Amino acid sequence: MFSPLRMCLLAALLSSAIALPVSATELPVGKQAEQQLRNIATWFPGRMIGSPAELLTADYLQQQFSAMGYHSDKRDFHTRYQYLHKDGSAVWRNVTGTSVIAAREGKVPQQILVVTHLDTWSPLSDADVQRNLGGLRLQGADDNAAGLGVMLELAQRLSQLPLHYGIRFVALSGEEIGQHGSQDYLARMKPEEKKNTLLVINLDSLIVGDKLYFNSGSKTPAAVARQTRDRALTIARGYGISVDSHQAVNSDYPAVNSFDSAGFPLLNVRAANWTLGNQDGWQQRRISGHFPQGISRHQTERDNLSYIDRWLPGRITQRSRDSVKILLPLISELANPPVQKKKEP
Repeated sequence: MFSPLRMCLLAALLSSAIALPVSATELPVGKQAEQQLRNIATWFPGRMIGSPAELLTADYLQQQFSAMGYHSDKRDFHTRYQYLHKDGSAVWRNVTGTSVIAAREGKVPQQILVVTHLDTWSPLSDADVQRNLGGLRLQGADDNAAGLGVMLELAQRLSQLPLHYGIRFVALSGEEIGQHGSQDYLARMKPEEKKNTLLVINLDSLIVGDKLYFNSGSKTPAAVARQTRDRALTIARGYGISVDSHQAVNSDYPAVNSFDSAGFPLLNVRAANWTLGNQDGWQQRRISGHFPQGISRHQTERDNLSYIDRWLPGRITQRSRDSVKILLPLISELANPPVQKKKEP
């Protein structure tokens, strides 16, 4: 049950500041994703696992999915992470994360997962706090309100599409403390559900990196990579959108994706700078020369709407639009494959 405080806060935000979903056909492609990104970053900063902002974000996402007609649930899980003090001592912090799952069934049991994370960085040490990494003021516009915004527009636009394969949207908490949310989700999957999961599409940090990348998981079969990664690149080039792919290596961050490790076919979508070297795939190192000392990731003073809009004008609009323009036809095709005609004897 919601506490009275959470109910009042959520009702106030929804009624006074955040627009409810409208038909995606009424808005240009990508506009709803951008609006949702800006809403979430503005009204729910500090979405650390177990925080009031994370709980409110989960409430908001569930409300949005339900309004679109999806069967939507929240899923709590208990976990912990280690916090390091400046004197060298370490303590375990127990937290409860809240993930959100929304689903539409298809004609057959097989399904496609569209996954992103809803939490922002939780400081893991006194050094993180001193460096202003994470915390209550981190908007996390790029990491990862962007993924949530694109997910919500995709869900809206796919809500009325007839489906051969089902689609499940999964907004995970606890990913910023070591992928605890995805590990919890995998642990709860029944064997039949695992067997019926055809593909996992992961959306993360879509804005700041120099180029949008579509990367297959290390365990993704070549035939599936052609149908997913290569098809995404083809769709993008048809629109004149500059995209690329990158073969994952151990020096990348995050080096491991839980769904990939579990053997699921994976398409990972993120903006990055792999052209600068493998180590920069996650850092977004050069932002027109205005991100000093390297990275925007997790930094309260940089991963916010004001800073990104100032130094990358138009980037939020562009990446929101490009992501939806590529992913919408891709998922539509994958969820409704062409019927194979039987050969005449």
